[in-house]
Amino acid sequence: MEELREKVLSCTECGLAQTRTNVVFGVGNPNAKVMFIGEGPGEQEDLKGEPFVGRAGVLLDKMLLAAGFSRQTNVYIANMVKCRPPNNRDPHPDEVGACIGYLRQQTRLINPRYIVCLGRVAAQHVIDPGFKVTKQHGQFIQKAGVWLMGTYHPAALLRNPNAKPDAFDDLCKLRDRLNEET
Repeated sequence: MEELREKVLSCTECGLAQTRTNVVFGVGNPNAKVMFIGEGPGEQEDLKGEPFVGRAGVLLDKMLLAAGFSRQTNVYIANMVKCRPPNNRDPHPDEVGACIGYLRQQTRLINPRYIVCLGRVAAQHVIDPGFKVTKQHGQFIQKAGVWLMGTYHPAALLRNPNAKPDAFDDLCKLRDRLNEET
């Protein structure tokens, strides 16, 4: 994992490398059964070099803790792209293309049992190009022995607090499935 991290830290494969402050590789337990994938770093993440540390990250951490998860102990968190898109726009296809190999390598190294896509962009790249978060959140789909689920991005929950109960319910479904396996 450290070898991959070093490779990503020096990446210049797309234009995002020119405007980044820090590469945002990933954080958490590299042996976790659960991996969360977001779309890309925001301003605070770019400044700190860690995923989900801004307001959306604070919300994510609170929801994770309430459902029995923690980035320090039992989950790993990464993004589709490792550098911040300007003005927090969606990553362009060429940017995702430049980074997707890194995400695949991270996923292989972590070997999670579950992958949770945070938001539309991640879910459309990982689960299904036609994924609709509002209609399909919380549904588990198995691919290549890994269970995939999409849910609301924490930033979307800040804009639409009415969706928080659904997103929390998704995390509880995940927790319950993990508990059933043990």
